[in-house]
Amino acid sequence: MAIIKPKLHHVTLKTTRLQEMIDWYGIVIGGEVTYVDPRNAWMTNDDANHRIAFLVAPGLRDDEAKTCHNGMHHSAFEYDSFDDLMTSYKRLKDEGIEPAFSLEHGLTTSLYYGDPEGNFVELQSDAFGDWALSTRFMRTSASFAANPIGYFFDPERVYRAHLAGTEFFILQAAIRREEYLPAKIPEMGLPIPEPVA
Repeated sequence: MAIIKPKLHHVTLKTTRLQEMIDWYGIVIGGEVTYVDPRNAWMTNDDANHRIAFLVAPGLRDDEAKTCHNGMHHSAFEYDSFDDLMTSYKRLKDEGIEPAFSLEHGLTTSLYYGDPEGNFVELQSDAFGDWALSTRFMRTSASFAANPIGYFFDPERVYRAHLAGTEFFILQAAIRREEYLPAKIPEMGLPIPEPVA
């Protein structure tokens, strides 16, 4: 029997910071509350009834070792263009929200933000503007196979170059040559591997 493929509808997060999460997702992704009570909230940023939900339950507590535990690393939201991604970077920076790290993956350019619970939210734009082309790149590119995580970049320097009129593909190539590396390579919310002896 053929698989009827469902589409991803929403992500639900447990939290002890309900209002902080509502406020943060409202600023970052333009989420609006469709329903809230003292123990739950549902938000959407499009025509769906909800895209993200939050659950508050007795006994929840912060996980000091979250980086070393299994679990979701990030959720992701896509903009229609690199220009939209850069415009949103500036808007969020003006709100005091800056990326935890930024990566050029070849198929997407991505800014990763940490929410109040320490979950990452990726804001991205497709490098090709066409999912068929970016999928082909992912499946067939030797450069992607050699470095599927991608190249770190300083989002402020990239934003300024974009604002000055540098075209996306010129910026992308320069990032991949590591010309826009941040002053310090940031943590990605993963355990630091043991050195190989």
